[in-house]
Amino acid sequence: MQSEAAPLLTGTGLGMIRGERMLFREIGLEVRPGDALVLRGANGTGKTTLLRILAGLTRPETGSVNRPAAIHWFGHREGLKPQETPRAHLDLWAQAWGSNADIASILAGMGLARPADVAARYLSAGQRRRTALARLLLEQRPVWLLDEPYTALDAEGRARVDGLIADHRAQGGAVVAAIHGEAGFAATSELAL
Repeated sequence: MQSEAAPLLTGTGLGMIRGERMLFREIGLEVRPGDALVLRGANGTGKTTLLRILAGLTRPETGSVNRPAAIHWFGHREGLKPQETPRAHLDLWAQAWGSNADIASILAGMGLARPADVAARYLSAGQRRRTALARLLLEQRPVWLLDEPYTALDAEGRARVDGLIADHRAQGGAVVAAIHGEAGFAATSELAL
């Protein structure tokens, strides 16, 4: 699915040190429309750090990132308050971003229609994770940076994530995802840290 279109995200000569330890050095990557780059490596090798650098949340020790396209960051934490419902969570983010997305359809598509008005403290870990993933659908952004998107998800939840990624790529979006185990989608490239 490699495209000749202009890159949506580029990293050049990226390096990062944590404490006295070099996490990675001279990392280069380029993500174009339709691409899916999978980051691989054991815990502590810098996958999350690299994603945070690509998102602009952490400065690299060396190198630079060019972000000509808008980015969605999806990290480890769901960002739900204990008393917040999935519907309220998505409504809040839709208002913050000025989105007019159909919240009810998004909830249904993520398998959250039934628990849409249940406080997060009563939701399963998978339901909380799907609520957080639903934020990706509130606003069109070409690049998705996903840190372990399958965490806490059952087979049905994983299939939903795979469907979201397939739809996003088909519409010209790109994904960079840190994943342990097998990805449910075909990667255009992999980067081992």
